[in-house]
Amino acid sequence: IFRKSNIIKTAIRWRAYLMKKHKKTNVMRMLDQAHIPYETKSCEYTEEDLSGIHTANILGYSPNMVFKTIVTQGDKTGPIVFCLPSCYELNLKTAAKVSGNKKVEMIPVKNLLTLTGYVRGGCSPIGMKKEFPTYIDSHCKNHTLISISAGQRGMQVLISPQALIQFIHAIVVEITKK
Repeated sequence: IFRKSNIIKTAIRWRAYLMKKHKKTNVMRMLDQAHIPYETKSCEYTEEDLSGIHTANILGYSPNMVFKTIVTQGDKTGPIVFCLPSCYELNLKTAAKVSGNKKVEMIPVKNLLTLTGYVRGGCSPIGMKKEFPTYIDSHCKNHTLISISAGQRGMQVLISPQALIQFIHAIVVEITKK
């Protein structure tokens, strides 16, 4: 026997879930404002696995087209942003060299939110608190669309790599190691 109050509670939760699922992020608003076409995809996530590879598997994408955003600190230039396919690792020596530093280190996760406005697993190269020097791996040229974080965990934006490069003023370089 279903109680009317349980049905109403379930309907309210379901509506809240759907509203949250379709809520625009700042990344989407910025792309809309710039008239840059994109598609959004959402997926379930867990705190245990916020990786791009996990996201790619859930969405049915190749891990080569799901790009992760890594924020580093250069010894000379300060914060630097790198975007690379989720199945690759950032080559820190190459990253330092292309960015004009002798050394780059990953930003501690505890500093990510205050520096960028994003949390781990939802960091996007679009819409950070400040515009930092941004480098995107040359693998992006192999795709007509790539997937980046929409600025919220579980939300992805499919966008043309060329449009992204122009919008965030990114420099295309080889920065990965397998």
